[in-house]
Amino acid sequence: MNPVKALEKHGQAIWLDFLARGFIAKGDLKKLIETDGVKGVTSNPSIFEKAIGATDEYDGAIGEALKQGDRSVGDLYEALAVEDIEHAADVLRPVYDKLERRDGFVSLEVSPYLALDTKGTLAEAERLWRAVDRANLMIKVPATREGLPAIK
Repeated sequence: MNPVKALEKHGQAIWLDFLARGFIAKGDLKKLIETDGVKGVTSNPSIFEKAIGATDEYDGAIGEALKQGDRSVGDLYEALAVEDIEHAADVLRPVYDKLERRDGFVSLEVSPYLALDTKGTLAEAERLWRAVDRANLMIKVPATREGLPAIK
């Protein structure tokens, strides 16, 4: 038996700390779910920076977005990230349903620049939740003293 998949028998849920557009589109994420029992995907700006900078698979989407007019780097990043997270969430949805909403999530984090702003963190988390619009989205919140009320 696949040793990674065997961890399921011990109650372990394997999450992938990687996300990239081609990885989803080519079916690689789906294959890892099926063969290795991957139960979730975590994302963050560093993961997306590596994915965007390492290949040309984002060039078309960036070009199309810029044809719509000037956009800040943050807005451009968010548009790309939200689209990838939506697609990953769709691939993981059967896991989410099978495990009765106990796993099968894709994470997206609130900006760490809001870590000292509880109200801003809450507003950003709600905005991102609406932007992605997938039940199996997990919003990550910076765990600072100020961020803890937002987690509650």
